[in-house]
Amino acid sequence: MSLFDDYRLNLTRRHFLGQGTHLLGGAALATLLGQGTGHASSPAGAPAASLGAVPTHFPAKVKQVIYLHMVGGPSQMDLYDYKPVMNDWYDKDLPESIRQGQRLTTMTSGQARFPIAPSKYKFEPCGESGLHVSEMLPYTKKMIDDMVVIRSMHTEAINHEPAICYIQTGNQVTGRPCLGSWASYGLGALNANLPTFVVMIATPTNTEQVQAISARLWSSGYLPGEHAATSLRTSGDPILYINNPPGVSSQVRRQTLDGLKALNEMTYESLGDPETRTRIQQYELAYRMQSSVPDLTDLSQESAHTYELYGEEARKPGTFANTVLLARRMVERGVRFVQIYHNNWDHHGNLAGRMPDQCRDVDQPCYALVQDLKQRGLLDETLVIWGGEFGRTIYSQGNLSKTNYGRDHHPRCFTMWMAGEGVKSGLVYGETDDFSYNIIKDPVHIRDFHATVLHLLGYDHERLTFKYQGLDQRLTGVIPAHVVTDLLA
Repeated sequence: MSLFDDYRLNLTRRHFLGQGTHLLGGAALATLLGQGTGHASSPAGAPAASLGAVPTHFPAKVKQVIYLHMVGGPSQMDLYDYKPVMNDWYDKDLPESIRQGQRLTTMTSGQARFPIAPSKYKFEPCGESGLHVSEMLPYTKKMIDDMVVIRSMHTEAINHEPAICYIQTGNQVTGRPCLGSWASYGLGALNANLPTFVVMIATPTNTEQVQAISARLWSSGYLPGEHAATSLRTSGDPILYINNPPGVSSQVRRQTLDGLKALNEMTYESLGDPETRTRIQQYELAYRMQSSVPDLTDLSQESAHTYELYGEEARKPGTFANTVLLARRMVERGVRFVQIYHNNWDHHGNLAGRMPDQCRDVDQPCYALVQDLKQRGLLDETLVIWGGEFGRTIYSQGNLSKTNYGRDHHPRCFTMWMAGEGVKSGLVYGETDDFSYNIIKDPVHIRDFHATVLHLLGYDHERLTFKYQGLDQRLTGVIPAHVVTDLLA
């Protein structure tokens, strides 16, 4: 060893002993205390739940999230954004003073005119807030005081692919981590025997016009692969290859995994690729899930009262009600982030024939989920989110009649709601003009929405970052975003 190398080694020792006087004591204390436990901790004898990569910046309001995404863009003026003045505008053209030359999709840009289509549905004021809610949502009407309704969401994306990517990942270009992956990366697992982040795709009753969705929406992007969602299937085995093949015992599977782990460890020591470490962890999680997932998805344990609450559709695999009930079981057992996609909200035509089916699919289950979480004491630490990727136009796409019409994509304003710990209940936030076309009060951009959700999880959105391509990447990007403090309890 050269004198220079010896000097560097001694300097490192002095630095360690001088700067880390409390390090050994802290490590010993952490070992004695073990990792934190709670309602979702791993069973005795199971591996401890993993800590996240980034300590929270301040006390978190919520531990878990259930995000219900309505694929296609629900029509806000037919559900929550009541516009009675439009009845006087039936079949009149949208004024240019309202549109102001704003961008249109190719589906309506060629229309000779833009006739106003008032909602054909009746509304009534609900709860202490007096928010007018559509007759298609009778169960939701009963829980308005549990919700904060944001009527002033907006985005720049006007087509499905970039819009849904934007609201899930904070960017219109695919390849970025989604909100669930950021939660997994920052906070880590609550239960080492189950995935931290789970996605399910519910089958709508009406499949007239479904949108293509894929794992690009729940990938981990540039984050380590372990933070991508595990996709649970709604029929057959919940996860492919969850069961051992015929003739393969659990003992043989364990020996196989031990051999793979040894080989992967050798590869990791040789190359240092973090994805190799991820592969090792995912193999082990898959092995533990062989016993935890069947119990998770066994709905025969649920009571008659539960099915009365969620509706009989909850007994049918793949329905929205069924997946929402599974979501409750997941957060009960410590899944950190659950995302459910419900398709067919893209109502370019025949809204009157399709919208009632969509609302029947989601209305009672959403109400049941919030009430079920509340009665089990889980709503105090869970955030429920409902919404799509953009809204719909007040003018009709295609033919217009008093009883039926279609609506095009509209990014300038749309409605979302949240319920749970940390958000004000019974609040209606934001306001749009009489045409539900432009926001006139309290706009909330997608970036602001993301910043607010991260705040509820205990993070400053500007400080929850990951180094990639020489930059400190973050969910909200580089354009300024702010936490909507008026939404917070």
